[in-house]
Formats: sequence, C-alpha cells, structure tokens
Amino acid sequence: MIEKIKALCVKHREILVYLIVGGLTTLVSWTAKFLWNFLFYAGTAYPGSAQNFVLSVVDWVAGVAFAYPTNRRWVFRSKNPAILKEASGFVLSRVSTLLLNILMMQLLVNVLHVNVYAATVFTAILVIVGNYVFSKLFVFRKTNDDNKGDA
Repeated sequence: MIEKIKALCVKHREILVYLIVGGLTTLVSWTAKFLWNFLFYAGTAYPGSAQNFVLSVVDWVAGVAFAYPTNRRWVFRSKNPAILKEASGFVLSRVSTLLLNILMMQLLVNVLHVNVYAATVFTAILVIVGNYVFSKLFVFRKTNDDNKGDA
C-alpha cells in the first residue's frame, strides 16, 4: 500500500508540489491583501471599486514575487539559463490572471454584492487553475533538450 502511494506521489509530483507552493503563494498574497485592507480600508468586507482594484494589485504583486522563484525551483525544476526571459514570461502570464481576478472581484463584490472574503476564495480557484495552465504550457514548458538530461 505504501509503495502504491509513493508511486502515485512520484507520478503526480508536479501537481502535488504545485498545490503546496500554490497554497503558500495564496497565503502570502492574501496576507498582503488583507493586511492592506485592514491598514488602509478599515478591514471593510465591501470595498469600493477603486479599493477593490488596489487590493487585487497588492494581492497579485505579493503572489508573483513569491510564486516565480518557488515555481521555478520546486514545481517545474527549471534549468533555463534565460532567467530574465523566463521571469518576463511568468509575469506576463500572470497579468492575464490578474485581469481575470480584477474582473471577477468587481463583478462579485461591486455588482453581485458578495463580500470580499468569499469573492477572494472563489476567484482564487479560477486564478490558481489559470496560473498552472499558463505556467505549464507557456513559461516552464519542457523542450527536447530539457528531457535529454532526465534520461
């Protein structure tokens, strides 16, 4: 039984590590977001449009700053020597999910009047999935040269 679990963990290592790193990234980004909310907006559960936008950007900046090095090293095990190009691609891919985040937060909080905490959890699920897909397909994609070293 232990061997089967171990084999499954090895087979699905990337997803499992992504979930752990993603959880830590979420913790970092939400801490920044809600700390900002408490420090500058009195911890409101219903921020206005401009406040909501700022909270999304604070969340995003903290998340990206934490996520790139951790995804590079532990999730995707990138050995790409073109770090600036790779990091730029990572940031650009995360801009697309930032836009998704901003759109969803505005819709949920300011149109549907869902509180910021519930909206953040719901939106995070969409963003996490989007971030993984973009990272896997566009940023940390394996080339034939990468696979030669694994054999």
